[in-house]
Amino acid sequence: MSAETPDYKSTVNLPKTDFPMRAGLPKREPEWLARWARIGVYDRLREKEGRTPFTLHDGPPYANGNLHIGHALNKILKDMVVRSQQMMGRDARYIPGWDCHGLPIEWKIEEKYRQKGRDKDAVPVNEFRQECRDFAAGWVDIQRNEFKRLGIEGKWENPYLTMNFHAERVIAEEFQKFLMNGTLYQGSKPVMWSPVEKTALAEAEVEYHDRQTDAIWVRFQIVSGGQDFDISEKKTEVVIWTTTPWTIPQNRAVCFGPDISYGLYEVTGTPDECWLSVGDRYVMADDLAGSAFEAARLEESMFTRLSDVGADVLSTLVLAHPMNGADGAEGEWDFDVPMLPGDHVTADAGTGFVHTAPSHGDDDYAIGVKHGLPMTFNILDDSSYRADLPFFAGQAILKPNGKPGGANKAVIEKLVALGGLMGRKRITISDAHSWRSKAPVIRLNRPQWFAAIDRAVGDGQDTYGSTIRERALTSIDELVTWTPQTGRNRLYSMIEARPDWVLSRQRAWGVPLTCFTKNGAHPADNDYLLRNTDVNDRINAAFEEEGADAWYNDGAKERFLDGIVNPDEYTQVFDILDVWFDSGSTHAFVLRDREDGSEDGIADLYLEGTDQHRGWFHSSMLQSCGTNGRAPYRAVLTHGFTLDEKGMKMSKSIGNTIAPEKVVEQYGADILRLWVAQSDYTVDLRIGPEILKNVADSYRRLRNTMRYMLGTLSDFTEADRVEAKDMPELERWVLHRLSELDETVRQGYAAYDFQGVFQSVFNFLTLDLSSYYFDIRKDVFYCDGDTERRRAARTVMDLLYHRLTTWLAPVLVFTMEEIWLERFPSDDSSVHLVDIPETPMDWRDDALAEKWATIRRVRRVVTNAIEPHREAKTIGASLEAAPTVFVSKADAEVLKTVALEDVCITSAITVSTDAAPADAFTAEGVEGIAVSFAMAKGEKCQRCWKILPDVGTHSHAGVCGRCNAAVS
Repeated sequence: MSAETPDYKSTVNLPKTDFPMRAGLPKREPEWLARWARIGVYDRLREKEGRTPFTLHDGPPYANGNLHIGHALNKILKDMVVRSQQMMGRDARYIPGWDCHGLPIEWKIEEKYRQKGRDKDAVPVNEFRQECRDFAAGWVDIQRNEFKRLGIEGKWENPYLTMNFHAERVIAEEFQKFLMNGTLYQGSKPVMWSPVEKTALAEAEVEYHDRQTDAIWVRFQIVSGGQDFDISEKKTEVVIWTTTPWTIPQNRAVCFGPDISYGLYEVTGTPDECWLSVGDRYVMADDLAGSAFEAARLEESMFTRLSDVGADVLSTLVLAHPMNGADGAEGEWDFDVPMLPGDHVTADAGTGFVHTAPSHGDDDYAIGVKHGLPMTFNILDDSSYRADLPFFAGQAILKPNGKPGGANKAVIEKLVALGGLMGRKRITISDAHSWRSKAPVIRLNRPQWFAAIDRAVGDGQDTYGSTIRERALTSIDELVTWTPQTGRNRLYSMIEARPDWVLSRQRAWGVPLTCFTKNGAHPADNDYLLRNTDVNDRINAAFEEEGADAWYNDGAKERFLDGIVNPDEYTQVFDILDVWFDSGSTHAFVLRDREDGSEDGIADLYLEGTDQHRGWFHSSMLQSCGTNGRAPYRAVLTHGFTLDEKGMKMSKSIGNTIAPEKVVEQYGADILRLWVAQSDYTVDLRIGPEILKNVADSYRRLRNTMRYMLGTLSDFTEADRVEAKDMPELERWVLHRLSELDETVRQGYAAYDFQGVFQSVFNFLTLDLSSYYFDIRKDVFYCDGDTERRRAARTVMDLLYHRLTTWLAPVLVFTMEEIWLERFPSDDSSVHLVDIPETPMDWRDDALAEKWATIRRVRRVVTNAIEPHREAKTIGASLEAAPTVFVSKADAEVLKTVALEDVCITSAITVSTDAAPADAFTAEGVEGIAVSFAMAKGEKCQRCWKILPDVGTHSHAGVCGRCNAAVS
């Protein structure tokens, strides 16, 4: 710049904003949380009238421990659903809740007692229950604050708790509906039993881990039948295989597979140490005989196959229990063991024969019921054999600490002593463990209370079926939308195959089964259960006032029965309800009973992890189908689990966990929320330091783009606004893109496709705006005076601002609030109080978009053609270029209608329909466009930096005509 040329910097309209480049989210986010609480955002949204309600029913987290990253994923997804639905015009309500009853909390209180040497059973039950209540309340407060810190908006001051008195009353009331409609019964069948915790468990409460056990091959002598081979001449035995030796004393049958090939085998030689003898004969599946003899240490040359043994022969066989006739057994096992066909028998492992103990397995139980086999009651609650069982009295399957007891060893030793063992082998199996105590669980026959899911429900609500199972399967197919669709298949197959629902637990901290049984009656008798509405009303009134503790007060039975029936004729049930019944009933006391619930008692959406197909989705479906005749939800969304960056399951012992609070402390909650929005939640999600760094980088790019937009709007007023019809084509193209994107965003949010929404908006921000529109129009923003073109561009910036802030507000709740307050800083202002603006239909202009797609292709080739000259230092900036573009006549007609040099950010540009020179630049994948480079002619404008022939010919020194007018 010469000494005579003025400094025009002060005349350039540079962006002006106080919006910081550095977010400082960890420090600033709590300020916005406090602000939202002060201005009452959630309640103010409820004041908006005339809106269609939308209710996402919160699956209750368990009030026990700090949040993990899976909690954060779940609650952030829920928050994005609720906020997006609200901003699209719904009355989107979110009532957070907690599951407060159950074994994990009870276990914690018991641990405290054990440390102090205190006997839980010596503590008054309601004193113990109060300690559990206090423990849960403490964690509710902690978790509530942790959830709020993630930016989750909801009715935090009035959540639902399953331990609230009204909730306990409703849970009892819902149970009474099963009592009254005929689906409740007391039965004795195998259930998942935790000997350590001394209670039944639901499938959702167990996890599978590898453990070592003894597999044994046991010999059952044939005592009759089998006309195809002479059992009187030589002892012949059927061999079974089991990994639960402790169940052998409970054996009542052996099952075979009707389609499996079986053979009769004879031992022809033995090794030095072996339990078999030459001449012994055994019946086994042909595919498994070799492995069975191998377990007995026989080589292939030491046995031979004599003949086929068909299913018709097997069905005639009668066996002796391997302990039949044992001295000192007092006849305990002196009974016949039938051979029965079973579709569950396979030739995958073992011998092709399945030892059947009806008290200890679902298949075994089903066979027992079908064929009238007796149930056994040899195993007590602590997994020990009953005190009068010969040989094994007092031996336990598991010790109180969950370690193996002596039962397996004792049974194996007795079988060896009696000559009943063919072989044994130490193997590793995957077996059920309690996810609380981590100890193995067993299948144990024990009297429990069940809800019959195939019994007609006597409530007259038969629109979707007459049984719980029918109603559930119909609901899944006809009433519920599934995201992703695979969720439908998973829940359908589970409910299609599941047994009756075990409702009872043998613990103290929960809602009791509020029922009474008649003394002397049998469970199958019609009058065994007291079904009386007056009694139910008394119980429910007491629970409403005092909570479920009322059931445990002295004189409770008399209080509820006196004057209605004779209390002396009835026994009070003290089992508690499965906590899945608690959470499965929440629709009743949240959706139905609360003013801010759902008007028809049905949720628009349930949203949880995929494990809840066997958990909350499942129990809620069964419970509601038993009481309301249909599913309690219209839609179900499921998300995957969280893994580390390598795809490994997170584990404290491995040290690969990511705590939400640590992410918030380092980056801020918006980064965690952005991670959720960028991820495909329908599969397992990975998270770790590198992933979070990449998320933070995306955030910075987005923030800087929004910052630039704010800078261009620093002094924008309504007087600057330009109607869409009066805008230049480039601005109208942006409006067209906004119209397209508005549809994408609304459809995406409606389908809960947060990844699709964010990717579309982010690509628009970075590719259409930052790299294209902003790049082209920065010259106008900076250097135009008060021109119609500049006003139009700033109007577009204002329209962009309102849409981008509201489109992204459900995801980046803190950042969009910060951006909103930069322009609307009043005390009660918030982006979360506004809706996504409606986008006029006439903004859509497909013909204009097609035209500008051609212009954009040309721009890309020109930009790529100039870049090598910049790298070679031939020019310093693209404004020093004045290229010639060679295009078709059709494209030339398009290009002549726009200021192509402004679009390409050159000082001049020539459009030619001539044949391109041989050395002209072309871009791969772009046909029909070539560019020849040339330097711009003229002087450099000292204000806009364009090189133009007219620079220096105007009243202001060193500027072009456009800038001369601007500074004048």
